[in-house]
Amino acid sequence: MKNDYDSLNEGMRSRQRAKRRKTNLILNSLIVIVILLIGIVSYNIFFSNEKGAVDQNNVTAKKDQASASPEKQASKNNATAKEDKSSETSAEGSNSEKAKTASSEEQADPVVTEGGSDANVKQTIENPGWKPVGTTQTGDHTPAFDESTVDWQEMILAYSYATGIDKNNMTLWWNENGGAPNTAVGTISEKGSDQTFRVWIQWVDGEGWKPVKVEELIQNDKR
Repeated sequence: MKNDYDSLNEGMRSRQRAKRRKTNLILNSLIVIVILLIGIVSYNIFFSNEKGAVDQNNVTAKKDQASASPEKQASKNNATAKEDKSSETSAEGSNSEKAKTASSEEQADPVVTEGGSDANVKQTIENPGWKPVGTTQTGDHTPAFDESTVDWQEMILAYSYATGIDKNNMTLWWNENGGAPNTAVGTISEKGSDQTFRVWIQWVDGEGWKPVKVEELIQNDKR
């Protein structure tokens, strides 16, 4: 009996050990599977982040390349050149524009008197609102009665401003010193017109020629 009981106990212990080994094998297998799954998920997350960063860098590089393309750069250069040319044209015409755009207020109340500086004058016109026409000249000023000089051209602008006669439609009969330093007097008329004016102007430092008075001459008298 004792041997049978011992044999029975030994068989039970063997089955229990086999069961524990099987259970341990299953648990170990599950642990390995969990570790593999964790590794796979971590790899996918890391790879996705890296891929996103690379794609973003590629997009940024393409944008930079597009913005710096030769066509766009050439267009930008052309626009800058046009702006520079426009600025130069504006600067060249600034004096002319200033003469042409004298406000109506400045011309509103001229003082007209009969006669003038000599017997050839029909009437004299003066306007306190007259302003210097502007200048591109700098430094000490000496009147230059030479058609090729800037000073001469600015005198013409002053004559145009005072009389309202466009400088491109003006006949200049005389242009000479006005009898004092930094003064000038010009005799002008509009092309196709018998009406003649003698315009007296004076230089204002840094501001250009300013009309002083306009004398309307007796018809056909050019002096």
